[in-house]
Amino acid sequence: MYKALAAIVLGLTFTGCSKDASDSQPAQTQSAAVSPSLISYPDTRREDVTDTYFGVEVSDPYRWLEDDRSDETAEWVQAQNVVTRGYLDAIPYRQRIADTLEKLLDYERETAPFFEGNYTYFYRNDGLQNQDVLFRQKGDAEAEVFLDPNGFSDDGTVSMSQVSFSRDGSLVAYQLSEGGSDWRTIIVRNVETGETLGDPIVDVKFSGIAWRGNEGFYYSSYDKPEGSELSAMTDQHKLYFHKIGTAQADDELVFGGIDTQKHRYVGASVTEDDRFLSIYGANSTSGNRLFLVDLAADNAELVAILAGEDADAQVIDSDGDTLFIQTNRDAPNGRVVSVTAATPGPANWQDVIPESDNVLSVATGSSFFFATYMVDALSQVKQYTREGEMVREIVLPDLGTASGFDGKHDQDKLYFSFTNYRLPPSIFELDPESGDSSLYRASNSRFESDRFVTEQVFFESKDGTRIPMTITYAKGTPLDGSRPAMLYGYGGFDISLRPRFSSVVATWLELGGIYAVPNIRGGGEYGKAWHLAGTKEQKQNVFDDFIAAAEWLIDNNYTSKEKLALRGGSNGGLLVGAVMTQRPDLFQVALPAVGVLDMLRYHTFTAGAGWAYDYGTSADSESMFRYLLGYSPLHNLKEGTSYPATLVTTADHDDRVVPAHSFKFAAQLQHDQAGKAPVLIRIETDAGHGAGTPTSKIIDQYADIYGFTFYNLGVAELEKQ
Repeated sequence: MYKALAAIVLGLTFTGCSKDASDSQPAQTQSAAVSPSLISYPDTRREDVTDTYFGVEVSDPYRWLEDDRSDETAEWVQAQNVVTRGYLDAIPYRQRIADTLEKLLDYERETAPFFEGNYTYFYRNDGLQNQDVLFRQKGDAEAEVFLDPNGFSDDGTVSMSQVSFSRDGSLVAYQLSEGGSDWRTIIVRNVETGETLGDPIVDVKFSGIAWRGNEGFYYSSYDKPEGSELSAMTDQHKLYFHKIGTAQADDELVFGGIDTQKHRYVGASVTEDDRFLSIYGANSTSGNRLFLVDLAADNAELVAILAGEDADAQVIDSDGDTLFIQTNRDAPNGRVVSVTAATPGPANWQDVIPESDNVLSVATGSSFFFATYMVDALSQVKQYTREGEMVREIVLPDLGTASGFDGKHDQDKLYFSFTNYRLPPSIFELDPESGDSSLYRASNSRFESDRFVTEQVFFESKDGTRIPMTITYAKGTPLDGSRPAMLYGYGGFDISLRPRFSSVVATWLELGGIYAVPNIRGGGEYGKAWHLAGTKEQKQNVFDDFIAAAEWLIDNNYTSKEKLALRGGSNGGLLVGAVMTQRPDLFQVALPAVGVLDMLRYHTFTAGAGWAYDYGTSADSESMFRYLLGYSPLHNLKEGTSYPATLVTTADHDDRVVPAHSFKFAAQLQHDQAGKAPVLIRIETDAGHGAGTPTSKIIDQYADIYGFTFYNLGVAELEKQ
């Protein structure tokens, strides 16, 4: 479904693959770094601001930091960054970490090919390029650069996404983001001449690009908000059709212009035969309405396929008058149904791939369905005909994550990638008729995966729920509680943490760390019930699961509380913030990244109100307000408490989870900290929520994060490679 659009709070993605990290530099000692006791934090003004919720007064002394356009906020950001830089730059092995990550990233990598018009396309990165480059190839000719976003800015902070070709492949449209912002610009070009067609389409946000033949495409956006583009609320998404050769001012408003069509998130897709337009409308990150337009009919009306928002559904394919829909309506783990376009309502749906015991996602290619099931977060793939007949189970090379299998109806070859936490992704070519697959492109990474082991364990949470956790570490690591460990989590928005290789994680492993990922409630690993068990007034389950994972690692001697760090981003930043306020005694380092940390006001910024399906809001009811107040990280910091060493990370262009969350939390934590552990905030410039971050910034960012972590875990020497 439209998860990239609907799941507006996303976990941080670790990027890239790895290279051999042999490093002959001598290990350095911890003593050269600055002492935390010498940190002098900037003075942060406190003001007398209170809000009253259901008769309860709640103080908000750092409300002024929400104004991202004020000079005072800018001065505070600069002052905090000066202190943070002074601390991080003094860590003796910071450069060693940066060098290791750079080596792990510095190798050529390519994506699976895809086919548009007369060309084969693929993305390539020579290793340290800030952005991936789109190449094309005609027949057996040498591949050539088609679009290189590295030339769009001097520092790599302009990124490219959502590249989409017209039906015959003669035109291409793509989105550009500046500094990581979710506000995008769409550029249209002629594929053969490279000519830019018309002026850019501006003020686009949370949008796909869905072509209708070669005539034009559908895209989504909001009216530009009053006030700050970074933080002002956006709550009415609209779908437009842009006809090639016309001005944006003349674009047709297709959906979203009237109250009966008001939704926070709107998207569209067009079937491969250009026959049907499907429109998705949602007000939260779970559940959507689904509408259909028959583009072949004159004056076709909008027909509701799914009128309510109590389930997710999307059109994934068509065959003549038959539509194929993936949905979790009456099937929490997902199913595929077929229906006639003339009568597309749920009463007429027929199962093609019925619900099973495992969560389903579906790709379409070569007129087949490829059903990927999550079995304890691991991939199992089965191939089906359009009639629902199972053809075969696809043989995978190991336990891990398979993705891909998509393509056009007439493709005779499909491609999929396979990876896990220690295996860099390799690409395989599949013959969908015979089921034969072969290695198409092995990873060029020189990461020595055989030196490491990955295992899956299960532990019980506070209420007895069985939770899986994947742990990766070097073979021969003594499990005596002495090793530094990173516990990474998310736990929300039906998003599943599946095993994937990352050169960022590989760097942690190469330097001697243990990496553990529990599949806690709130995610989608075990279907809708698993997700719902971590939402609203059951959100404490998520924190309890993460706490139980930390306790299991300690009890089983993988690490100790003195050697344990917690990390999470976005909703995972909320996770870390909540756990560090509830159990500051359990671990040594906290790393909340771009976190949702003010649970009483999150819904007043950008599209935050759409997250209420998972969180509820302080305006819903007195019980919901009191529940949020009970765990909101900002509001549960207590003066005089010894908190773990904390490095809060955010970015100045994050218009998804606005940086004010992190600003206010860091200011309050600096005020309340009673112990000697440092409390720092690292505020990246010209970056956003994570997507499109240039390679150079990734290297700097994780040199800081890992340097801070190892130093505050008391690691005097890093592992020698």
